[in-house]
Amino acid sequence: MKYQTRKKALVLLADGTIFYGKSVGIEGTATGEICFNTGMTGYQEIFTDPSYFGQLMVTTNAHIGNYGVNDNEVESEGIKISGLICRNFSFTHSRVDSHGNLKDWFTKHNLVAISDVDTRALVSYIRDNGAMNAIISTDVDNIDALKKQLAAVPSMEGLELASKVSTKEPYYIGDENADLKISALDIGIKKNILRNLSKRGAYIKVFPYDSSFEELSSFNPDGYFISNGPGDPEPLEDAQKLAKEVISRDLPLFGICLGHQVIALSQGISTYKMHHGHRGINHPIKNLLTGKGEITSQNHGFAINREETEAKKDVEITHVHLNDHTVAGIRLKDKNTFSVQYHPEASPGPHDSEYLFDQFIENIKQVKKVLS
Repeated sequence: MKYQTRKKALVLLADGTIFYGKSVGIEGTATGEICFNTGMTGYQEIFTDPSYFGQLMVTTNAHIGNYGVNDNEVESEGIKISGLICRNFSFTHSRVDSHGNLKDWFTKHNLVAISDVDTRALVSYIRDNGAMNAIISTDVDNIDALKKQLAAVPSMEGLELASKVSTKEPYYIGDENADLKISALDIGIKKNILRNLSKRGAYIKVFPYDSSFEELSSFNPDGYFISNGPGDPEPLEDAQKLAKEVISRDLPLFGICLGHQVIALSQGISTYKMHHGHRGINHPIKNLLTGKGEITSQNHGFAINREETEAKKDVEITHVHLNDHTVAGIRLKDKNTFSVQYHPEASPGPHDSEYLFDQFIENIKQVKKVLS
């Protein structure tokens, strides 16, 4: 590859700290809450994960773009991150089944990305000082203007983002002649969740984020699902009301990530914004029901209150994060409801937690058997 002269770029944090780098080639400015992901692979899945909407992504893996892009490895329609910050950006790639290079894909989606940033120092800074809003830009000579623009960016705390990524109209996934039917609330759903449910013999109807219990139940489902998604769970009052209604009727319910938080809120358990969140594909979880450990994929900046969860006599903590002992899973003792904070549908992996989909399907079958 011939030598390229690339424009200077910067990362400006809300506290005034600046990190410098170079533009990947798409000039402009992007804002959002800065976060980092420690995954060594799966960058395309990260960039298209709706849970990252409104966030600037720092990748800790030193090389991004080295295996190009593949049209089959997306978790939603289009890129969802606000912008990318990386160390080494690969303009060339080597992969047999690649459909193109990352630079062209970013250009197509008009995504601002900067490289040659000291990401080790930046991630260390975030870990010490916490997640905060930031701005990335190729306009390096107008710091004061960038500071004013950054000051106007809303805080992630209290921010409702599910409406920005949810489907506008209901749609179907799977075989319409399948034995089981599931109504799924889309508050930022990933495609691999739907793949995992459909390959287990379920026909799924996916509903917009503000759909009511009456709308979801009109599909005559055998079970209900509440998805992952971006933003603060507290403003999602319609989703909390839906969860409460499903639980009150003792219908099978499963929630992942933001859906897990929504279920907890529906039961009077509060959530809080974490210092810098969990994002990566190597997070250790302990299943308290089996005593087994799981290596998991995680992506969340909010968590449910552990003390309040432990105080609820009808709620059991089923999984805990072994790094900081945050709640990673719960179940309702006298209801057909359970949820996890992490991602059992992990793509590209790990797949330690896929059994949770089997557990959900088995719950549905048992309830259907009783009712038939």
